[in-house]
Amino acid sequence: MLVLHYTGMQTAQMALERMCDPQAKVSAHYMIHEDGRVVRLVPEEYRAWHAGLSCWRGQRDINSRSIGIELVNPGHEWGYRPFPEAQMAALIELAQGILARHPIPSHNVVGHSDVAPARKEDPGELFDWPRLARHGIGLWSDEQGRSTLTPEQAQALLARIGYDCPVTGEWDEASHLALLAFQRRFYPSRLDGLLDPGTAHRLKVIARLM
Repeated sequence: MLVLHYTGMQTAQMALERMCDPQAKVSAHYMIHEDGRVVRLVPEEYRAWHAGLSCWRGQRDINSRSIGIELVNPGHEWGYRPFPEAQMAALIELAQGILARHPIPSHNVVGHSDVAPARKEDPGELFDWPRLARHGIGLWSDEQGRSTLTPEQAQALLARIGYDCPVTGEWDEASHLALLAFQRRFYPSRLDGLLDPGTAHRLKVIARLM
């Protein structure tokens, strides 16, 4: 897996110091500055502590099966902003190299919010997933439409895509958070966690790509 994050701290230096502090027990394989500079923190063949408590497609030990990239960005708490051109270009180059070295399928290129929807929002709704997909990194579709899904059908599609969403037929908090994470990733024009016709259609479209 390839998991993308934002640093979510006030400065790049603070983020770098934290990821280099053994006491913090937080690390990633790479950090990309806003000016495009790439810092390798952990060799790709080693485990980094970047995903935390997480799950994707039934797998819960994400750290042991993923490469993590941190993008310098203050995040929602400290002034979330778009990711600069230099940073995105560096990410594309780095990610293409990683995918050339490791057999990571497109459906396993994810954001932190995908694998931990109850805890995380990164890299967030301003991240340019469509651009990555155009360069062969991850999945995307902007197909528009309107569909109707029952709660059970929506849960089944979320689980098929990879989200930790039990199929119970009861629309609970876990379902709401999983759908909100889906919107943040695949339908960022709507961020309410509600199963409106537009979200339902996008959910069906993305599930077909899996």
